[in-house]
Amino acid sequence: MGLLAYSGITTKVRAMESRLLTAEEFRQLAEQEDVRSAADYLKQQPAYAEVFAGLDDTKLHRGYIEQILTQSEYRDFTKLYRFSSVKQRKFLDLYFRHYEVEVLKKLLRHMLGGREGQPDLSVFQEFFEKHSNLDLEALCKAKNLAEFTDALGKSAYGDLLRQLLDKGQTSLFDCELQLDLFYFQSLWKARTKILSKAERKILDACYGSRLDILNIQWIFRARSFYRLSPAQIYALLIPVHYRLRAETVKQLVEAEDDAKFFAVLKETPYGKLETEQTGQMPDVQLLSKQILDQIYGKTGRRYPHSPAVLDSYLYFKEQEMRKIVTALEGIRYGISAPEIMGLIAKQ
Repeated sequence: MGLLAYSGITTKVRAMESRLLTAEEFRQLAEQEDVRSAADYLKQQPAYAEVFAGLDDTKLHRGYIEQILTQSEYRDFTKLYRFSSVKQRKFLDLYFRHYEVEVLKKLLRHMLGGREGQPDLSVFQEFFEKHSNLDLEALCKAKNLAEFTDALGKSAYGDLLRQLLDKGQTSLFDCELQLDLFYFQSLWKARTKILSKAERKILDACYGSRLDILNIQWIFRARSFYRLSPAQIYALLIPVHYRLRAETVKQLVEAEDDAKFFAVLKETPYGKLETEQTGQMPDVQLLSKQILDQIYGKTGRRYPHSPAVLDSYLYFKEQEMRKIVTALEGIRYGISAPEIMGLIAKQ
């Protein structure tokens, strides 16, 4: 890892962290009277002044705001990339696959959701041209899944969607699920090629825990909302076990009710990290967020001279994007500031 190798990028990250919004700044944002005022407030914040400078008042809908915020996230990634060494860039190249998958899912939602016209990804074009081989223009023009798959060419994503087409698994749920599974499995596998043993041990606390928690979330949703059978649930899970043993996964999947599910979960390393919640049953989404925030925050602080400092910052930047969108949507629909803050706490 090395103090010298990471001292420069660590200093850069700490400077960028200082520009993340504080709880008080989120409270002030939530108290704005309308979306225009909220956008003006964000324009005053150092991290968002540049991307909000050319804001078009006629396009203050959610999609437009999300594009601007995503542009901010991409700019932060680019700053870190430019400041990184060759070895550090290998980690960021691996992380970039997350952005590719999110854009593919965004395009699939637009196309399979039957929305009119082509999605506008022009603000992402320059960023993707530097880091990706995806042909965004061709993907935007695709009118069905077959054309979309063809536009992906011989890439791993194209191979994946072709397999789904052959199996007749062409729903949005199938496509998104398989893209997520592909991303996390490839991430877990590729990390051994670019990280040292010591670096893997540090980042596995983040990646491994994230995979375990995603499996917990999917099990709970599949059981409680979709009423899927155990066999169907097993097919949805990421085949990686970090701190969640295979036997525990089986107990969670086959628990007779939610009470038993949470009783099993409470005995896992993640259940033992549970932050106090009110109500008879914990909120799985909030619990997951609390656990991951704790893990990412701890690794970023404890191992500043490792890839963890990059991973931790990008994680919290992404969380901030979601919180801002939640705040703006709450303001748009006239939700009170305290209620908005409650929603932000779950992001």
